[in-house]
Amino acid sequence: MNVRVRFAPSPTGPLHIGGARSALFNYLLARKFSGNFIVRSEDTDLDRSSLESEHNILEALRWLNITWDEGIEVGGDYAPYRQTERLALYREFADRLFQSGHAYFCYCSEEELEKEREELISRGQPPRYMGKCRNLSAAERAEKEAAGLKPVVRFRVPEGEQILVKDLVRGDIVFESDGIGDYVIIKSDGIPTYNFAVVVDDTTMKISHVIRGEEHLSNTPRQILIYQALGEPAPEFAHISLILNTEGKKMSKRDGDTAVIDYRAKGYLPEAVVNFIVLLGWAPPGEEEFFSLAELIEIFSLERVSKSPAIFDLNKLKWINAHYLKLASPERIAHLALPYLRQMGVFGEGELTAGQEQWLLDFVATVVSHLSCISEICDFVHYVYGDSVREMDEEARQILLGETVPNVLDLFHQKITQIEQLSAESAKLLLKQITKELKIGGKQVFMPLRIALTGQMHGPELNNIIALLGKENVLKRLEESRSRLRD
Repeated sequence: MNVRVRFAPSPTGPLHIGGARSALFNYLLARKFSGNFIVRSEDTDLDRSSLESEHNILEALRWLNITWDEGIEVGGDYAPYRQTERLALYREFADRLFQSGHAYFCYCSEEELEKEREELISRGQPPRYMGKCRNLSAAERAEKEAAGLKPVVRFRVPEGEQILVKDLVRGDIVFESDGIGDYVIIKSDGIPTYNFAVVVDDTTMKISHVIRGEEHLSNTPRQILIYQALGEPAPEFAHISLILNTEGKKMSKRDGDTAVIDYRAKGYLPEAVVNFIVLLGWAPPGEEEFFSLAELIEIFSLERVSKSPAIFDLNKLKWINAHYLKLASPERIAHLALPYLRQMGVFGEGELTAGQEQWLLDFVATVVSHLSCISEICDFVHYVYGDSVREMDEEARQILLGETVPNVLDLFHQKITQIEQLSAESAKLLLKQITKELKIGGKQVFMPLRIALTGQMHGPELNNIIALLGKENVLKRLEESRSRLRD
């Protein structure tokens, strides 16, 4: 099977999860069948399109490791890949439709069209163009143009026909041509509409499959009519489901409907985001939920794409990301975490010393199992950095008032001042010695010390916290907590 697929976003904003999923599904199908994946830009919305948005989309795709064989910034045999650079080609195809009688000029004003629309709605009919300019004579056209009217080009929709969409996800769907009305394919400024430009682009680029969101399904019969009028074969269509929030409603930023590049900024790993996205509306064979991109290429198929809406669960994304964070090397996590720690003042802007690099690696190893995204590392800085203890709550304060606590703090102070090389291992041994010498349970040692050093009752391993703080900060924090208890 010769697979040629495309991802054709409108550069009117950043890439969001829905667009990323369409790109991913197209990419996986192309790679599975050793085909071609093309990225082009539908930038004919002149008021809203921007190169900034285009760059954001391409940057997000590259971050997800979704690479393309042809298209923007890559080139190829069917360039150019921006619609605004293909206007002459659209005029050529519109001429073909004129010559075959499938297109005509329409001079109706916005006011006329709005009045027609209101009349149809008042009669309980779907609004559509009723064909007022469908059969204008050459003289009538000349008269309107002499009056300075700028026409649009409309496609002549055949009457009384059924349009069959053979959808690879949804099966056969039939549309009635009489419910469509003649639609605009070239606007009065010469810019093609989406339904026309996409057909020309897909035809000239020899696209074999169109995988896109369900919201485009209503456009498909219009596009099929244009393929038929041009005498060109239509690609195979696959319309993938909507993505809803956990309440079954349209997603918002609160639910996670943010730009893909924002997930990078929050400290998600690209392999985790890809793994999460592919499960939105696609069911893998078997029970496994974690897949590399290479594995997905092997097992992906449109047959396993669901018709039902996909549910975006931010908690599941965090769970998947936490899994990949644990698999990643400490060096990689440290590199990604460094900007967050610089913002908090843990490190300056210069190159890290060998000691700082080791501290960072040890810190990452200590907290990574607690993270669902790397930005959360900021929540753990107070445990291991600085000489000040966070304000403790009343429950923690009451624990420090326990009968055995003074002996624990005194012995800990004594032993840590004597220790020469403070490390996680030596701190662990020190804690065991205190438990043994005082003949009390581990909890009676660990909990008050944790609270005295961090102000918190829970957190990373205590011996790791002690090692990361260093002797000087440990002693200062210990004294601060004792002072609070005396007040």
